[in-house]
Amino acid sequence: MRMYEIAKEKDEQYTIYHLKDKETGSWLKVAPERGGIITSFGVKGVETLFLNKKTFYDEEANVRGGIPILFPISGQLHDGEYEWEGTVYKMKNHGFARNLPWEVIDTNTEGQASITLRLTSSEATKNAYPFEFEVIYTYILKNNKLQILQEYVNRSDKEMPIYAGFHPYFITSNKKLEYETDAKTYRDDNDFEIKDVSDGLDLTSKIESFVLLDAEKKEIAFTLPEIDKHITLKYGEEFKYVYLWTEQEQGFICVEPWMAQTDEMNRKEELYFVGKGESLKTYLNVSVQ
Repeated sequence: MRMYEIAKEKDEQYTIYHLKDKETGSWLKVAPERGGIITSFGVKGVETLFLNKKTFYDEEANVRGGIPILFPISGQLHDGEYEWEGTVYKMKNHGFARNLPWEVIDTNTEGQASITLRLTSSEATKNAYPFEFEVIYTYILKNNKLQILQEYVNRSDKEMPIYAGFHPYFITSNKKLEYETDAKTYRDDNDFEIKDVSDGLDLTSKIESFVLLDAEKKEIAFTLPEIDKHITLKYGEEFKYVYLWTEQEQGFICVEPWMAQTDEMNRKEELYFVGKGESLKTYLNVSVQ
């Protein structure tokens, strides 16, 4: 019988929930206080995620590493602001969820190791995003796979716009991975030209992202050569785009499913609207072989 375990550990600054599959030597580490972030995902004794610990422990910094949560927006806003119903609001890149403490509302070790977190709106969030909400994430470790079940609940008396996403940092120094995707074209945000995926996706010397534009299948796969692990991401139909990004001197590639493109709160062309009193449920699965 497979043995799952969850340990609550205190490191030098945060409480870390350590989910373990003792049979396979796989694990997941979650820091609810630090934006609900997954900081580590290991399979058969091998770490798959990059983490810059200096940024993790600096509460004024955005964490470089793990799997940051992007909500209620993904990407940047022009001049860091947007207009909604005649009022201008300011919001930082990728929204505020990654910088706020999340509440642990459940853990489970029956047949899997899982932890459920919740983020609720406050007066502070309404200064940037004028909606009452509840966001519930369940992280599940099972069979060498990470599942992230998401529920975005609208507690407002009006429909609520979102375009959430994820920002996983996978551990590799190779800037020219081969991606398994049915996308035919991508936008190179270094020169804003539309290019063919068949010519390769080489992030060497690049500062800005590549954006896969026209994938029909909601999945992408690639191999991390240094650790010889094949990674597959599968996600809900809401995630229309995948952003690829790196920093040249750092050992990671980010493969990021987003619901819409950057600055969508200003364009208002592809927003997802959650109805009054309703919720949007979706998922992201990360499997490793």
